[in-house]
Parts: sequence; structure tokens; C-alpha cells
Amino acid sequence: MGFDPRRWSAEPRPQQRVTSNVDALLQENEALRREVRQLRRQLESLRQRPEPSRQRWRWQEPAEPDPLVCAAQVERWGVALAEQKGWAVLRLAGLEQLIEQLNRSSFLPQLTLQQRLDHLVPGLGRDLFAAIPSPVNKRRCAVLAAFALYGVSAIEWLDDDPQRVVLELRQRQGQSRGGDRRTRSDQRHTDRQSKTGSSADPRGRDARTVAALQVLGLEWGASRQAIKQAHRRLVKQHHPDVGGTAEAFRRVNDAYQFLVA
Repeated sequence: MGFDPRRWSAEPRPQQRVTSNVDALLQENEALRREVRQLRRQLESLRQRPEPSRQRWRWQEPAEPDPLVCAAQVERWGVALAEQKGWAVLRLAGLEQLIEQLNRSSFLPQLTLQQRLDHLVPGLGRDLFAAIPSPVNKRRCAVLAAFALYGVSAIEWLDDDPQRVVLELRQRQGQSRGGDRRTRSDQRHTDRQSKTGSSADPRGRDARTVAALQVLGLEWGASRQAIKQAHRRLVKQHHPDVGGTAEAFRRVNDAYQFLVA
């Protein structure tokens, strides 16, 4: 191949544009600049917020749950009980003795009233005693006696039928006076058994477990499912709303709680 004069021209040939990664890098830098400007505007808007509101949003602690029983409820119940017929017969010392007797006759005699209520519903006993200031007068003691007698159902009875609560407390107060000597003797016998590790059952079974099963109409070795079924059946049978007594209803609940604890 040689030189062809026909293809030669004195005019300068157009320069060919060389493409490289430089244009792509410039476009990417421009996009980054726009994103940085947008982030700066958002940051500036956050800085303009009032400082207290940001702190509350950042460090706000969760609200505490409402108590199961409050002081206003206790005072309202006490006033309602004091207005019922037969209230004057009740005595502060008799109510305190009734609470002690009911605790001793439960399936967990080693627990106080507060501990027993907390065992039934966690926090109930704690909130109840926190809502009762000192000194404990007759009205407040009557509320405590109602919880010792009815357990968890005391809230319902104090709200709906304070007259029946007063009548039940009068009846139980009279019974606790006559049976206090026998109850204390039984308690001393139970204490001696717990210290020596002996049991009244001839086959070496725990006497309180046997008694709790008998309350539910079950035999030794009953399954947990059988205990639950017997409890549901007896609760429906002995509930005061259907003609049962508060004492039978309480014993069924205490027996169930003792067995499933």
C-alpha cells in the first residue's frame, strides 16, 4: 500500500472524542453532593426541634400498671359497710381475730393474708395493704376481713352486696369466738407435725395434700387435669351467686391453689 494523493486533504481532520471513566465519576460525585445537601437539610430540621420534647421522646420510662386495689376503693368500701344493718355488732378486735382464724384454717396456714392473696393473684395482697394506711380502723379491718373470707371475689361482693358482706362477717365473727380454742389446739398439733416431719396419714402421705384432694372430691394421685376439672365444677356449684356459701367457695379455691402451687 502506498500514498494515495487523491485522499490527501489540507483541511484538518476532526478530532475524535475519547470516552473514559472521568464523565461517570463526575456524574457520581454530583449525585453524592445532592444527597449530602439533602441529609444536611434533614439534620438541620432535627436540630431545630425543642430540646425538652426530644428528651421526653428519647428517655421516657414505661408507665407503671394501675394497682389492683387503690385507697379510694378501700375508703368507699368501708363507708358502704358502715351504712349496713348489723354493722354496730362488729368489733375491731373480733375482725382481727377472724382474719387470723381464717388464715390458720386455710391450706397455707404459714402465709399471712397478704401473702395468701398474692398467691391467688400476683400483686393483689401487696396493692391491698399499700392502699390501707395506718392505723387500721374498724372500716379498713372489715375490708381486710372480707378479703380473708372471700379471697379474690371480695372485690365483687364489696361492690355489689355490702349488706351480705356484713352479715357474713357477723356470722363468722361469732363462729370464730366459739371455735378459737379448738383452732389453736389444731394449729399447735399441725406445727408439731411440721417440725417432726410426721403425718396423720398412716401411709406416710402429706395430710394437707390429702385434705385438699378430699375437698375437691379426688383421691391420692389425681392428675393435674383432674384437679382443674374438679375445681371448675365445684366453683360453679359453691359460688355464692348460685346459692353456695362463701366458706365453701373459699375452701375450694384454697385447696386448688395449694395443689397446683
